[in-house]
Amino acid sequence: MKTVYKLSIALGLMAVFGLTVVACSSTKGNYTDVPNDEVAETEFKLEKSGAQLWGETCNRCHIAPSPSDYNDTDWETISLHMRIRANLTEHESKKIEEFLKSAN
Repeated sequence: MKTVYKLSIALGLMAVFGLTVVACSSTKGNYTDVPNDEVAETEFKLEKSGAQLWGETCNRCHIAPSPSDYNDTDWETISLHMRIRANLTEHESKKIEEFLKSAN
């Protein structure tokens, strides 16, 4: 019983420490010395591609369809519907749609 108690305390402390590290290491929005153009460029480099977003987002709830399963018009309709269902930003939705149309 003492081992379980010690283990639960250790796991709790690790979780609190982990959350603290994650919260403190976030630098998004804290650019004070960098001009706006460089901030945008840095954030752009860190963005995921449409293919990455498609693979991660669409596979959360169902098997992601092949880009060749639908035509461009269908993908426009599907992307609007799934933007709402998957809680995507307009930018993410457009990137996924562009990928699907280009791979169609």
